[in-house]
Order: sequence, then structure tokens, then C-alpha cells
Amino acid sequence: MNKLHFVTAGLPLASENKGYKAGLEIIDNMDLDGLEVEFVHGVRMTEANQNLVKDFAQNKTVTCHGPYYINLNSQEQEKIEASITRIIETAQMGKKIGAYSITFHAAFYMGKNPEEVYKTVYSATEKICSALDKENNNIWVRPETTGKGTQWGTLEEIVKLSKEFKQILPCIDFAHIHARTNGGFNTYDDFCNMLEYCAKELGNEVLNNMHMHLAGIEYSPKGEKNHLILEESDMNYKDLLKAFKQFDVKGVLVCESPNIEDDTKLLKDYYLSL
Repeated sequence: MNKLHFVTAGLPLASENKGYKAGLEIIDNMDLDGLEVEFVHGVRMTEANQNLVKDFAQNKTVTCHGPYYINLNSQEQEKIEASITRIIETAQMGKKIGAYSITFHAAFYMGKNPEEVYKTVYSATEKICSALDKENNNIWVRPETTGKGTQWGTLEEIVKLSKEFKQILPCIDFAHIHARTNGGFNTYDDFCNMLEYCAKELGNEVLNNMHMHLAGIEYSPKGEKNHLILEESDMNYKDLLKAFKQFDVKGVLVCESPNIEDDTKLLKDYYLSL
């Protein structure tokens, strides 16, 4: 990508359930860079909305977030298969509407050894990539770093998986990493170290092609509790944006704050002021 794009997680609040047309106009009017389409309960979108988003994606950036009912390490094989299907459907819809990347929460440990869970996630990822390859669908598929210790998805786990598949790269949620470590990973040096680690493991090109999430976040020793407005949290977003500037990070930063479009604007304006 040619720069860092600041996009909203879903339609702006100001669109007040008036649908995609109103929401996309607000994004445009606020000079934001795009949106992440949230397929919370399933990959469903009317043809009219697909066409609206596809047109929007000609000049703006679109990503997709897969449904929440995904667990590639379920104790029931049919739930693993259903999760694989949901990820493939997200990628198929993503391609249809002009998205450049999809993300999802991949798995829970379910009390198992992390190395064992990795093998299970690897096997499922192999099926996903194989299915997309057959359709010539080369959209980026990105497991997201997760916010609780019960969830599979440390940065190290996802980087390891990314090294094994050409279509896989991480979606780094900096708020999740901060929450998962009960308030860690929140300094300029921490952010630089994470970016350096990704470049070292996956090649410098990864910094030109990032998919990232950010919000304020409330957490406990068990990890993530809920998202907060940036200025009402301890998330050190200013130093994070300085690290992005220092490393000339390009790609997409999706803002998941509860005041969606306002914090997306706050992030973009601060970044451009650096």
C-alpha cells in the first residue's frame, strides 16, 4: 500500500442505522480512509450493499472481520468445519466487495497445550488456503492477536503461522496485546520492538502491508474486558502512531473505539500532525 489508511470498524455511529449509503457518505465527508465490514453473526450482505461497498472500494480501503462464532480448536469437529466455512465465506465476500484483507479471532485453547492447538489451527489454515487457492482468491487472510489468555493468538503464534502460508499475515490488535498482558506493551519502545520483530521474521515488506486494530481498552489480570474511547483509557496511542511514523508503516489501521468515527478521525489527525 502507498500509505497508512485510517478506517472505521463498521459503519459510523452518525449513520444511525440508516444503512451503508449514509454510512459511507459520512466516512467520505469526514475524510476518513475506509471501513472494516463487520460480519458479526454471519457473512450476509444484500446485493445492493455489496455494490455500494464495491464502488466505495474503488477510492477507499475496505477490510472484513469474520463472524465471532469461529473456533478452529473446538472440541467438536463439526464446529471446526463450520468455522473454516465462515472464514472462507468472509474471504469470498471480501473479494466480491473489493476488500484487500480479512481478519478473525481464530481459536480458543480449550485447556489444551498451546503447541497442540497450533497444530490444529495449522491444519484448519491449510484447508482454508487450499480452498481459496482453487478459487484464485488471493485476498490476505489474517488471524488477529487476541485479548485474553484463554484465546489462541499471541503475536508469536500468528507470526509463526504466517511463515508457513503465503496468504497468511498477522492482524495486530495493539489494544488486545496491551490487555492480554494486563497493561504491558504500551511504550514507544514496545511498539518499535513489535514492528521490528514482524519485519525480522516476515521480511521488511510486511511493514508496507499491515492490517491493525486499535481502541481504548479496559482489562483485568485475565485480559480484555471491553473497548473504551481512546482518551478515556490508558492506551498510549500517540507513541504507537510515532512508532508507525518512524517505521514508515503502510496498510490499514482499523479503529474499534465505541465512538467509532471520532476516534478514527483523532488517530488520523494526530498521525498527520507528526
